[in-house]
Amino acid sequence: ERMFIAAPPENVNRILEIFEEEDVEAVEIGNFTDDRRLKVLYEGYVVADIDLNFLFNPPRTIRIAEVKREEDIDIDFEMPKDLNEILFKLLSSPNVASKEPVIRTYDHEVKGMTAIKPLQGLRAGPNDAAVMKPLPSSWAGIVISCGIKPSYGKISTYWMAASSIDEAIRNNICFGGRRWALLDNFTWGNPEKPDRMGSLLRAVQACYDIAKMFEAPFISGKDSLYNESPLGPVTPTLLITAIGIIPDIRKAVTMDLKDPGNPIYIIGLTRRELGGSEYYRLMGLSHGVVPKVYEQAKSIFKKVVRAIDEGVIRACHDPSEGGIAVALAEMCLASGYGADISLSNVPLDGPMRDDLILFSESNSRFIVEVDASREEDFIKIMEGVPYSKIGQVSKEPVLTIWSLRGKPIIEANVDELWRTWREALTLR
Repeated sequence: ERMFIAAPPENVNRILEIFEEEDVEAVEIGNFTDDRRLKVLYEGYVVADIDLNFLFNPPRTIRIAEVKREEDIDIDFEMPKDLNEILFKLLSSPNVASKEPVIRTYDHEVKGMTAIKPLQGLRAGPNDAAVMKPLPSSWAGIVISCGIKPSYGKISTYWMAASSIDEAIRNNICFGGRRWALLDNFTWGNPEKPDRMGSLLRAVQACYDIAKMFEAPFISGKDSLYNESPLGPVTPTLLITAIGIIPDIRKAVTMDLKDPGNPIYIIGLTRRELGGSEYYRLMGLSHGVVPKVYEQAKSIFKKVVRAIDEGVIRACHDPSEGGIAVALAEMCLASGYGADISLSNVPLDGPMRDDLILFSESNSRFIVEVDASREEDFIKIMEGVPYSKIGQVSKEPVLTIWSLRGKPIIEANVDELWRTWREALTLR
């Protein structure tokens, strides 16, 4: 990789010394002038002399964009009889299963600044982000998180981009991050083709809309276009990275359950939004209603950050791929504790079946373990946003989830959940 640096003349020598100390090649190649011309010399000869107005105002390329109509059409199908089996299948999905074999090949201990690492708890569960402590003299930290939803892009690139931003930010919030800045990484097909350009425009519009809504500026990014083969274009994909600040890393919260008896709450509405979800993929369904991002998310995010700052939340995890069921399973398997959960208390945006509540991937939600001694404080903080107590942490290593009618629909041993989740990619 090559980079240009603009620096005051009095700093040039010191900059070159630093690069030499780090064994990096660096040379001074020129200076700024006030004649509004770009001049390039080679061995004393002028090889380019270009007017800047001409250079920076070329003829604009005109592209044609075709934007397909996006319809929210849900799919009716029979609910599987064994939801326990569905949960185990989801945990073994490549998109959900433990990425430890990959994570262990990278050094996430560079300079010893990593305060919270990618894997968490007794069983190396999946953290939502990582936290770094860059300054030896300060407890302030940086929270780094990601969001990516390529399966949503097959249905709506707008809501794929919006959901990726929401996921990156809420992953950041799970640790107490705030004042977010964003990076984008687009992977797309040939923008000279109208349908590819149309889908790209929709995604870019979502980036603008949602970044403005969350007051989270894009500060960098990298795009990879023209990804085509004789079989067609790559699936439209956008990776969002969020960088947040946590004033005191000692207050950061992780996703593993902490103490039996503590209540478990869900924050945010669960909607019938399963288009592009892991559950629909497992069921062979390729359409449906893609998760949206709503204005209320801003209030939810602020309240979760406040609750973490005030120390009332002991564990926090976002329901993403696989929904509530997978998120709860991950919190259990990371800690070794179980949980007793009732779906009848989950805040819904309309009537839903048990399986849809379990596996919906609605955005802007959090599952939190609350300190039992601070439950009243938590309730006061959450006033004004949808939330509900759905169960509690149990010492017995079993995840039990009760249906809307009060029947157990999931009874899973935590050790079995962990083995299924951990070994899925290892055995491939």
